[in-house]
Amino acid sequence: MVFGVALVLFAVYAVLPASVPFAVLNWGEQVLVVLAGGVPILALFIGLIAVMIGIADIKDKKEAKKEEAEEARAAAREKSGEVSPETDKS
Repeated sequence: MVFGVALVLFAVYAVLPASVPFAVLNWGEQVLVVLAGGVPILALFIGLIAVMIGIADIKDKKEAKKEEAEEARAAAREKSGEVSPETDKS
């Protein structure tokens, strides 16, 4: 916890403008440059992850629909009096 607070305080101190007393590092402009370059890359990765999740969701829905159809066919066979392969253990 103390280490985390120390890192937060250092980050705030590092981006203070030079006009503030004891602000030696003055990294504010460099931080903005890194953020400006990093945001599009972050957006790209988030977009790719969203697309992969969407594709997986579509595949899951197709599989669920296929399983429901198989269950419906099995129920129809059972209702009509046919023996399903799962229940026939002879």
